[in-house]
Amino acid sequence: MNMTVVFSILVCLFLAYANGANDNFKGVATLFGSKTTGYKAALIYGTAMTFLGSVVAIVMARGLLATFSGKGLVPDQILALKSFPISVVLASAVTVMLATKLGFPISTTHALTGALVGAGWMASSSGVNLSKLSSSFFTPLIVSPVLAIMAASFIYPIFRYGRVRLGLKKETCLCVGNEVLATFPQGTGRDQALALYQTEFTSQPLPTVIIGTTATCQERYSGTVYGIQAKSLLDVVHFLSAGIVSFARGLNDTPKIAALLLLGGTFSSTITIISVAVVMAAGGLLNAKKVAETMSQKVTEMNEGQGFTANLVTGMIVIFASKLGLPVSTTHVSCGALFGIGAVTKQARWKTITGILLAWVTTLPIAALFGALLFLALKVII
Repeated sequence: MNMTVVFSILVCLFLAYANGANDNFKGVATLFGSKTTGYKAALIYGTAMTFLGSVVAIVMARGLLATFSGKGLVPDQILALKSFPISVVLASAVTVMLATKLGFPISTTHALTGALVGAGWMASSSGVNLSKLSSSFFTPLIVSPVLAIMAASFIYPIFRYGRVRLGLKKETCLCVGNEVLATFPQGTGRDQALALYQTEFTSQPLPTVIIGTTATCQERYSGTVYGIQAKSLLDVVHFLSAGIVSFARGLNDTPKIAALLLLGGTFSSTITIISVAVVMAAGGLLNAKKVAETMSQKVTEMNEGQGFTANLVTGMIVIFASKLGLPVSTTHVSCGALFGIGAVTKQARWKTITGILLAWVTTLPIAALFGALLFLALKVII
């Protein structure tokens, strides 16, 4: 195995690591954001389900392997150049890792698309196939988040109506750690809840407990569905929906990275996909914190029901797109679903959302620039 092949493998695995760091937590962000579970438990669960989706991609996502090989986008003779796939992958990895360090949840699909375009324009005198670029790349990337916003905005009110019809109510609890001290009507703020507790329930100060001493206000559901506590039932379906999103992300993203590594023809698709899956998992476990905080806490306030709705919309769109070989962005879809929920509940944090949208807009040109510059440099060396 020559040094060029080794370098190609390392670059692809670097992209897989960056992808895992930026994307692995997105599927379980609603679990952490709604306080359904803690950061570490959500991260481990999301990583495991992503890995499972990556493995299933071996048989379910062959269409994405073909799409991201670059065939039809640039001439075949350009794909045969060793410097082309390396420059595309390295440009994408640098773009995604930079965004991860800054805490922006960007799309690896966007970065790969930009890098393909930048390197393609620099490598080929005829440029890139604009028709192929539009139909196979740009259209799914643009349509999918808009569809997610619309779906979440439409489905959540239906779920909310169903909850009301079932007699399930939302209440605000004043909690210390895991101990519930008292419950108040929905909308009661932290300071108001503390004051009511002090005056109406006890004149004594808040107790000190081993599991936590900070008083917080949490919104939760009360009531039963067929004899099952509403909160317990919702927690179960919320966990399932988060697992579906993480599974869908692994299913959709792994073939995109593996496709470029397969251009060298050194390994089989099965070995390549499993290798990418393992390194993606490592990236998520070691470098997901900043993006996790942005997705979970800075886009919108959410409870379990809202998180479940966002996950359901994201999972359905991404799995359907993966089956059709459409390169949608899990990031765009999941953020779009959260945007839709935030708009309906009027709890969207538009400053953060604006920053995310700006990061999305700049991902393509930055990755394209890196792709062009790296191709120029690598074609001299390789």
